[in-house]
Amino acid sequence: MGTKRIGILTGGGDCPGLNAVIRAVVMRAAAGDTEVVGLRRGWRGLLDRDSLPLDTERVRTILPLGGTILGTSRTNPSREKDGMERSRASFKDLGLSVLIAVGGEDTLGVAARLSDEGMPLIGVPKTIDNDLQGTDVTFGFDTSVQIASDALDRLHTTACSHERTLVVEIMGRHAGWITLMAGLSGSADVILIPEYPVDIESVVQRIKRRYERGPRYAIVAVSEGAKLTGGEAKKAKALDAFGHVRLGGVGEQLAAEIGRRTGFETRSVTLGHLQRGGTPTAFDRILGTRFGVRACELALEGRTGLMVALRGTKIVPIPIQEAVASLKTVDDDLYKLAATFFS
Repeated sequence: MGTKRIGILTGGGDCPGLNAVIRAVVMRAAAGDTEVVGLRRGWRGLLDRDSLPLDTERVRTILPLGGTILGTSRTNPSREKDGMERSRASFKDLGLSVLIAVGGEDTLGVAARLSDEGMPLIGVPKTIDNDLQGTDVTFGFDTSVQIASDALDRLHTTACSHERTLVVEIMGRHAGWITLMAGLSGSADVILIPEYPVDIESVVQRIKRRYERGPRYAIVAVSEGAKLTGGEAKKAKALDAFGHVRLGGVGEQLAAEIGRRTGFETRSVTLGHLQRGGTPTAFDRILGTRFGVRACELALEGRTGLMVALRGTKIVPIPIQEAVASLKTVDDDLYKLAATFFS
């Protein structure tokens, strides 16, 4: 089955490596004499039929760029009036044969639903959180871990110089992959993630032991979605289009409690969107490229309802529903490994 026109969109949070995927799809499609159309701002582009043609000249130099040349948004067609019907109508009016949706659990959740309803779709797993099922790793994760690890390295020196405890808030709503890996790489004294409720008194005792043994400072890495004993992370009231509460504040909240209970000078640092921005690592450029090429090949073969995934060293297609059935969270064995190095 041939494909005459491929659409591609990037939805959800921006992520290092998105442009690598776009470039790979366009370059591979060009080799098959197939047109590619980009949809601006994720699902919003499909709803509004806001598109632009993508050719090899447009994408040739975008590989090292962060963000996405298509723009992105957290638009959820299922939350808009007749959104799913409008999406299917726009797909037809744009003359698309297949749509490649690049995104995380929310973007691919919409893709899975539209696929079930008959739209030819292929998913590409994108999230810095690395919490999608079915793939060993998602692109963007490696870059985010490297950025957070670099930050921890720099914070060690200032914490040591001033004999302070620094609480570093790292992205991760439901899964603590970034915090765990960055904490291991950046030699954090305590690592706190959403999968395990935070016992503040236990954290305080660890920090006190750290100060007793010397040097007199400590680094605490905490996921933004970590839950403190007796309550959850401090949250704003606003919800996004997928019903997610905007997180933030657990680092500040935890730092204040640690300072009060220990008497040690304690500060909080929130890495925030630094973890999403800038040029992707070589690993993420290559993984994004491999994902993009394979997704395009599936489109050219007329195979849809699939997501490309990394399994071992190979890129393989899996049912898109498998990726969004549940979140991939940190397992006990890996967290126990990290706990070996807690103070």
